[in-house]
Amino acid sequence: MSLKNSYTTSDCLQWDSATNLVRKLYRDKNYRISLLVGCGIFFGLRISDLLQLTWEMLLNKDAKFTITEKKTSKRREVRINKEFQKHIKDCYTALDIQNLNEFCFLSGKGKNKVYSIQWINIVLKELKSKYNLRIEHFSTHSLRKTFGRKVFESSENAELALVKLMELFNHSSVTITKRYLGLRQEELLNTYDCLSF
Repeated sequence: MSLKNSYTTSDCLQWDSATNLVRKLYRDKNYRISLLVGCGIFFGLRISDLLQLTWEMLLNKDAKFTITEKKTSKRREVRINKEFQKHIKDCYTALDIQNLNEFCFLSGKGKNKVYSIQWINIVLKELKSKYNLRIEHFSTHSLRKTFGRKVFESSENAELALVKLMELFNHSSVTITKRYLGLRQEELLNTYDCLSF
C-alpha cells in the first residue's frame, strides 16, 4: 500500500529475469510462489483472478481455462503455454496435491483460504532483495505488466500487439494500454533525445 499523497506505479520485469525468478523459486522449493509468478507472467491476469485458479483449471487436457474477471465481471479464456504446462505439473507433483478442486494459492491459514494480496506484495519485495531483481516498484501488478511488455516486444507488428493487449486487458483504448505498459512515458522521454548541442 502506498503512502497518502504519494505516487507509485508497478514496473515490469525483463522477461528473462521473470522466467529465471520462476526457476529459482522452484529450485529453492518455493513451489507455490514459483507457480504464482509464472501464472502472472504467462496469463496476464490481475492478482484477484490468479487467486481464483484451481488445479483443475491449470491441469485440464485442453490446456486452456475460462475465468470470470473479478474487476470487470467479463469472461476471459486463457490458453496455457505448452512450455509452462510442464512447470505447472512439476509444481503439482512437488506439492503432492490430492484435490484438483483446491485453489492453487492456499495460504495454509484455514480451509480454502488463499494468500492475501498484501502478503504477496510483501513477499515480492523480499524476493526483489533476495534475488537482486532489477526493478524499482515490484508488486503483483508487475507480473501482468511483464506479460504485456513481452507480448508487445515479441510482436513484429507493434500496433496489432497493442490492439490485442487492449482487448486482453479490457482497456477502452490503445492509448490506455500504451500508458499502462509505460510505452507512452518512454515515447515522451525519447523526445529529449532528439535534441542536439
